[in-house]
Amino acid sequence: MIYQLTLHTAGVIAGAFLVVVGVFGLMKPNFAQVVKQFPRSRLAGVVLLTICLAWTFWLVATIQMGEFSSFRRPLLIALPIGYVLTLFFVDEFLAVRALGILCLLTAEPLLDAAFLRYETSRLLLTVFAYLLIIAGLFWVAIPYVLRDQINWTARSVFRWRCLHAIALVYGCVILRFTFTQY
Repeated sequence: MIYQLTLHTAGVIAGAFLVVVGVFGLMKPNFAQVVKQFPRSRLAGVVLLTICLAWTFWLVATIQMGEFSSFRRPLLIALPIGYVLTLFFVDEFLAVRALGILCLLTAEPLLDAAFLRYETSRLLLTVFAYLLIIAGLFWVAIPYVLRDQINWTARSVFRWRCLHAIALVYGCVILRFTFTQY
């Protein structure tokens, strides 16, 4: 196990995140106009990519790599170089690509916490983790998809609130099972 995260802690984090996003989206439907600017935000891209760099650097520096341990030093050198090159040459949808990378990084601790657990409700976290993986893969490879998703969701207040209501309900269900079964 790379992360020493229990299923309870992972459930609290994921459930609280979904509840906060859901409540905020329900309370502030006009925030959709701000979210529409996210895909092209340079500042958000730099911040998210820096978080991804730090997380990835920590992972490469600490994980057991087995027979690939000879690649550790070149990877630790290549990561900051790739970060700088990405900042210089990837201007288009940097925030979306960085968010996709962050989704991919976030899914692993959730799956790790649910690994070899017998509770059926662990699948709530597993499904959320796989949704993060699917979204992350699309957002990294085809970043304009997030822009289109945001535009479709923000086209009406009803859609915006429905999406956030689903996130709120899903987060509440995760929290309920977290506090009663894990």
